[in-house]
Amino acid sequence: MPNDLWTSISIDEWQTALQRYERVLARQNSERLPELDHWYRVELPFLLSRREPSHITLSELVEITRWKMLRGVWRGRNLALVKRNSEDDVKQKSQAALESMPHPTQPIRHLSDLAGVGPATASAVLAAAQPMHYPFFDECVAAQIPEMGELAYTVSCYDRYAAALRLRAGQIGSHWNPVMVERCLWANVSDGTALETEVAL
Repeated sequence: MPNDLWTSISIDEWQTALQRYERVLARQNSERLPELDHWYRVELPFLLSRREPSHITLSELVEITRWKMLRGVWRGRNLALVKRNSEDDVKQKSQAALESMPHPTQPIRHLSDLAGVGPATASAVLAAAQPMHYPFFDECVAAQIPEMGELAYTVSCYDRYAAALRLRAGQIGSHWNPVMVERCLWANVSDGTALETEVAL
């Protein structure tokens, strides 16, 4: 069983969990996940910051969906649905989403208009674009937050989740953001085992 990192006030414990993230990734049942995660964490945010107006492409949305599924539960049907989106629709809806940041929920709604995209996949796009406001919506992370209550992959539930992680990031330290907190909590419960939990989008 993982330790109760969520209630910890020790910055050393949080820093240790964050440093463990890449090692935990490497122990999942996917040879591609570490490389794809590096693209998602490092390359994609750079691309988004340089693009005017900021948006994602269809191929990037497909890769983001693959990253999300490799880190959690593989859902081939959803990936097929994502691939059916048109390039123009992905550009238009992602541009609208990124332009509506930092509104807590409107960007999620814009992206969720795309086929195969729910709040979890939408949050993955936003986390890459603006990590200070939008953590990735992960079930095993949400399960560690007592005040979350019953989990549902809805916009309102994501709003509560993101608010909780933003608050905790501020409590840990001024240089922390909710994406860092999410990665710590994911590593905390995923260390040494591949994820097998069935989740809903």
